[in-house]
Amino acid sequence: DGRSLETLLGVDTVVFDKTGTLTMEQPHITGVHTFAGYSQRDVLTFAAAAEAKQSHPIARAILAAAANQGINLQSIEDAAYEIGYGIQVKLNGKQIRVGSSRFIETHNIPILPAIHLLQEETHRAGESLVLVAVEDQVAGGIVLQPTLRPEVRAVVGLLQKRGLKLYIISGDHEEPTRRMADELGIDGYYAEVLPADKAGLVKKLQEAGRTVCFVGDGINDSIALKSANVSISLRGATTIAIDTAHLVLMDGDLSKLPRIFSLAEEFAENMRINFLAATLPCVVIVGGALFLGWGLLPCTILYQVSVPFALYNTVRPLLTQSQSSIQIASDSTISEDAAPKTIAAFSKRLPDLALGE
Repeated sequence: DGRSLETLLGVDTVVFDKTGTLTMEQPHITGVHTFAGYSQRDVLTFAAAAEAKQSHPIARAILAAAANQGINLQSIEDAAYEIGYGIQVKLNGKQIRVGSSRFIETHNIPILPAIHLLQEETHRAGESLVLVAVEDQVAGGIVLQPTLRPEVRAVVGLLQKRGLKLYIISGDHEEPTRRMADELGIDGYYAEVLPADKAGLVKKLQEAGRTVCFVGDGINDSIALKSANVSISLRGATTIAIDTAHLVLMDGDLSKLPRIFSLAEEFAENMRINFLAATLPCVVIVGGALFLGWGLLPCTILYQVSVPFALYNTVRPLLTQSQSSIQIASDSTISEDAAPKTIAAFSKRLPDLALGE
């Protein structure tokens, strides 16, 4: 809405959630490590059973790997999910826990030196390690590698050209987050952040005098989205993120993010011209009446001349958009079979363009 576009003009800091925003929504598994005599299939079976009813990206990656190996999901007896940590379930009478190392440690399950070494290696490689524990011992670890969205580098470069400070907030470990920040040339990062603490970091930046735009897509981003001066989410994100965000990128990627800042500048310029178009003629008319002895007729004519200009400036962005859409349609290469359908579809869009969509 207009208020969000106005607020964007004052934004000097953009904070990105890492997983699902800067990276593709779903990571991919690059390896499964085993301990305590369990096999890779056992580890995937336990993890897939625990995550079977979850919808977050890590769960989908685990379930996809299990499906590729033909693993049948086993029924669990009960489940307890701790946001930002992991999940514990009962499977065939055994307590299964799947999550981060800190989640495993909070349940007093010892983590062997070999597991610590594996964790350090995966973090140095910019990957994440999800541990799977059976009862009171770690059965294995699943290595997940995030994939940067293809448009991220260009978006970061364009935002930095505007003089904006960029930060990453992530619940992931520090090393993968640091590597991503260094790779993208981002100013700073916050790693191992719990969902409840994301909003606190946004407020901390605001207390330091910054105007913050937060970009996120997950359930655990909702409070931060609400706390930021301007919040942006993506089409395809969680419902609560879309409902909370001030702006939604309908393409489902970040490529239009710099364009939003350009739109805010164009919006402000349009409003300034409208303000001048509304006030300047009035000032001239009052001055002419007081000091030049103008009568009713010249004052009325001058005011009426200014009205069409103000109306034109108001609808000018709509006219520009319509012309751009027509130009894109005329420049596109359309096969003979597709042409009638394309023309019909564009004809249906014209009323929407006329209404300012």
